[in-house]
Amino acid sequence: MMARPKSNDKRRAILDAATRVIAAQGLSAPTATLAREAGISNGSLFTYFATKSELLNQLYVELKTEMAAALHGFPAEAPLREQVLYVWTNWMRWATTHPDKRRALALLAVSDDITPETRAVANRLMAGVTGLMERVRAGGPLREAPMPFVGAMLTSLAETTMDFMIHDPPNAAQHCAVGFETAWRAIG
Repeated sequence: MMARPKSNDKRRAILDAATRVIAAQGLSAPTATLAREAGISNGSLFTYFATKSELLNQLYVELKTEMAAALHGFPAEAPLREQVLYVWTNWMRWATTHPDKRRALALLAVSDDITPETRAVANRLMAGVTGLMERVRAGGPLREAPMPFVGAMLTSLAETTMDFMIHDPPNAAQHCAVGFETAWRAIG
């Protein structure tokens, strides 16, 4: 008897359900809850992902891939400030348009379940943006600071900006602009 082929629709439903459940309940949400949200049995979930850890790693890569796609495409010939503004604006747009994905990604980013190999894949996805930040930092006031510190600082500023954009929609564009100016002054 041959195994039934896996459905891309079911796999997508599982990843989408995992995003929603993790955003609402955190990483400790049981697989049964994820499966129920996806409209499948718990056993079917394990047909697509051998373990919960495998599911979390795949979800992390999926979310990073989507976010990276939103950030890339910056005008490489433009001045650095314009390139960074493009990345910042698209990051804010992606995060505020997809708050569940943003929250799930933030939780996954600090999870011990995410393997070094998965983190390496995510880092490669963001290599263009990281390279841009390295070029900007090289001439700015944080040129001596370690890049992980600069990245963490920018992420904190971005998260604050996103929160204000989400909770104060009439002023979202202003919050986005102020966040960018603050980031630019810190690194540019």
